[in-house]
Amino acid sequence: MKHILELKNIHANYGGVRALDGVDIFIDESEVVAFMGPNGAGKSSVLKTIFGLVPVSSGLVLWQGETVRPISYEMVERGISFVPQGRRVFNHLSVEENLEIGGITIRDKKEVSRRISEVMDIFPVLRHKRKRKSGELSGGEQQMVALARGIIIKPKLLLLDEPSLGLAPKIVKEVFIKIKEINERHKTAIIIVEHNLKSLLEIVHRAYILDKGKVIKEGEPKELMKSDILEKVFLGKLE
Repeated sequence: MKHILELKNIHANYGGVRALDGVDIFIDESEVVAFMGPNGAGKSSVLKTIFGLVPVSSGLVLWQGETVRPISYEMVERGISFVPQGRRVFNHLSVEENLEIGGITIRDKKEVSRRISEVMDIFPVLRHKRKRKSGELSGGEQQMVALARGIIIKPKLLLLDEPSLGLAPKIVKEVFIKIKEINERHKTAIIIVEHNLKSLLEIVHRAYILDKGKVIKEGEPKELMKSDILEKVFLGKLE
């Protein structure tokens, strides 16, 4: 397997606070990887650092083997898409218009229309509501708009920050089924920050546990669940 992304000894400050402290991670092509840990562990900061929203103080970011300096619009052009937490859709725009914004870097309008049709095969509920204003949709439907918009560019790497936040359990299950389908259908590598560990660990290949801006442990889900590391980190008992 080829590493699609590597972070080497990454330090980053966010709002005057040390957010990441020597983080080393890698993501392989077509892999689904989880970042887990308590609030303030640095999980979302890793995603924002990859996407160029948090500046790197020191360390190396390698994209497909080449050192890069993350800048958001350039990361999009390289094939990285970021879906932030909070179902950030444009409420006053229709579902279709939201998806068109996801394809803003694609110059061929016919190609954008074709890709919108493709993602609606994954999210058929959106096809029936394509002309509805996004602000009129349910929370679960808005999350699906955000996910669909994130894959319009057919990213090589999809960054998801708390995709189940604020959703009912039934909708959470649907969202994770869709995330798995995106990975399997398009071979998209995916990094997920998520608190819903049960749903999360059913679909990921590997996971990193973070605490206080550092990677504490990395491994396969079953291995991590058998150990007591998660309990120690979440209960603040890590020595």
